[in-house]
Amino acid sequence: MSIETSVSINPYFRISDENMAAAKEILKTFCELVKNEAGCLYYNFCFNGNVMTCREAYTDAAAIFAHLENCGEALGKFVAIAELFRIEIMGPAEELDKLREPLANMKPEFFVLACGTGK
Repeated sequence: MSIETSVSINPYFRISDENMAAAKEILKTFCELVKNEAGCLYYNFCFNGNVMTCREAYTDAAAIFAHLENCGEALGKFVAIAELFRIEIMGPAEELDKLREPLANMKPEFFVLACGTGK
Protein backbone atom coordinates (compact mmCIF):
# COMPACT_ATOMS: atom_id res chain seq x y z
CA MET A 1 0.00 0.00 0.00
CA SER A 2 1.33 3.37 -0.98
CA ILE A 3 0.19 6.66 0.45
CA GLU A 4 -0.85 7.66 -3.09
CA THR A 5 -3.68 5.10 -2.97
CA SER A 6 -4.96 6.03 0.49
CA VAL A 7 -7.83 8.36 1.41
CA SER A 8 -7.61 10.87 4.24
CA ILE A 9 -10.44 12.63 6.00
CA ASN A 10 -10.43 15.76 8.14
CA PRO A 11 -13.79 16.54 9.74
CA TYR A 12 -13.95 19.77 11.77
CA PHE A 13 -16.31 20.18 14.72
CA ARG A 14 -17.26 23.03 17.05
CA ILE A 15 -17.79 21.91 20.63
CA SER A 16 -19.30 24.17 23.27
CA ASP A 17 -17.64 24.52 26.66
CA GLU A 18 -20.54 22.74 28.35
CA ASN A 19 -20.17 19.72 26.02
CA MET A 20 -16.38 19.51 25.98
CA ALA A 21 -15.98 16.93 28.77
CA ALA A 22 -18.63 14.65 27.27
CA ALA A 23 -17.10 15.03 23.80
CA LYS A 24 -13.65 14.04 25.08
CA GLU A 25 -15.14 10.93 26.67
CA ILE A 26 -16.64 9.92 23.33
CA LEU A 27 -13.24 10.47 21.69
CA LYS A 28 -11.85 7.76 23.97
CA THR A 29 -14.60 5.44 22.71
CA PHE A 30 -13.66 6.20 19.10
CA CYS A 31 -10.01 5.38 19.79
CA GLU A 32 -10.93 2.03 21.33
CA LEU A 33 -13.23 1.16 18.42
CA VAL A 34 -10.69 2.11 15.76
CA LYS A 35 -7.78 0.19 17.30
CA ASN A 36 -8.67 -3.01 15.46
CA GLU A 37 -9.67 -1.56 12.08
CA ALA A 38 -7.36 -3.23 9.57
CA GLY A 39 -7.75 -0.48 6.95
CA CYS A 40 -7.02 2.46 9.26
CA LEU A 41 -3.60 4.03 8.67
CA TYR A 42 -3.83 6.65 11.41
CA TYR A 43 -6.53 8.21 13.58
CA ASN A 44 -6.09 11.06 16.05
CA PHE A 45 -7.69 14.22 17.37
CA CYS A 46 -6.39 17.79 17.44
CA PHE A 47 -7.84 20.88 19.13
CA ASN A 48 -7.70 24.62 18.59
CA GLY A 49 -9.81 25.96 21.44
CA ASN A 50 -13.36 24.72 20.88
CA VAL A 51 -12.63 23.46 17.37
CA MET A 52 -11.61 19.84 16.99
CA THR A 53 -10.47 17.94 13.94
CA CYS A 54 -9.93 14.25 13.48
CA ARG A 55 -6.88 13.42 11.37
CA GLU A 56 -7.63 10.04 9.84
CA ALA A 57 -6.55 8.01 6.83
CA TYR A 58 -7.58 4.68 5.37
CA THR A 59 -6.22 2.29 2.76
CA ASP A 60 -9.22 2.89 0.46
CA ALA A 61 -12.92 3.78 0.30
CA ALA A 62 -13.93 0.30 1.50
CA ALA A 63 -11.95 0.86 4.71
CA ILE A 64 -13.84 4.14 5.25
CA PHE A 65 -17.17 2.37 4.93
CA ALA A 66 -15.98 -0.27 7.43
CA HIS A 67 -14.94 2.52 9.81
CA LEU A 68 -18.30 4.27 9.56
CA GLU A 69 -20.10 1.00 10.27
CA ASN A 70 -17.84 0.27 13.23
CA CYS A 71 -18.17 3.76 14.75
CA GLY A 72 -21.72 4.65 13.71
CA GLU A 73 -23.26 4.54 17.18
CA ALA A 74 -20.48 6.63 18.75
CA LEU A 75 -20.60 9.09 15.84
CA GLY A 76 -24.34 9.55 16.41
CA LYS A 77 -23.68 10.46 20.05
CA PHE A 78 -20.86 12.78 19.09
CA VAL A 79 -22.75 14.80 16.48
CA ALA A 80 -25.56 15.27 19.01
CA ILE A 81 -23.19 17.45 21.07
CA ALA A 82 -20.71 18.73 18.45
CA GLU A 83 -21.37 20.68 15.25
CA LEU A 84 -19.75 19.32 12.09
CA PHE A 85 -19.01 22.46 10.06
CA ARG A 86 -16.46 21.24 7.52
CA ILE A 87 -15.18 17.96 6.17
CA GLU A 88 -12.35 17.46 3.70
CA ILE A 89 -11.72 14.16 1.95
CA MET A 90 -8.51 13.69 -0.02
CA GLY A 91 -7.29 10.90 -2.25
CA PRO A 92 -7.19 9.41 -5.72
CA ALA A 93 -10.19 10.11 -7.97
CA GLU A 94 -11.10 6.40 -8.22
CA GLU A 95 -11.54 6.12 -4.45
CA LEU A 96 -13.22 9.51 -4.02
CA ASP A 97 -15.79 8.62 -6.66
CA LYS A 98 -16.91 5.70 -4.46
CA LEU A 99 -17.52 8.11 -1.57
CA ARG A 100 -19.27 11.02 -3.27
CA GLU A 101 -22.84 9.75 -3.26
CA PRO A 102 -22.84 7.82 0.05
CA LEU A 103 -21.30 10.78 1.95
CA ALA A 104 -23.15 13.58 0.13
CA ASN A 105 -25.30 14.38 3.19
CA MET A 106 -22.12 15.44 5.04
CA LYS A 107 -21.39 17.97 2.25
CA PRO A 108 -17.68 17.14 2.06
CA GLU A 109 -15.09 19.00 0.03
CA PHE A 110 -13.27 16.47 -2.16
CA PHE A 111 -9.62 17.06 -3.06
CA VAL A 112 -8.33 14.85 -5.89
CA LEU A 113 -4.74 13.67 -5.66
CA ALA A 114 -2.63 15.15 -8.47
CA CYS A 115 0.90 14.01 -7.62
CA GLY A 116 3.21 13.45 -4.71
CA THR A 117 5.54 11.09 -3.01
CA GLY A 118 5.08 8.75 -0.11
CA LYS A 119 6.77 5.87 1.62
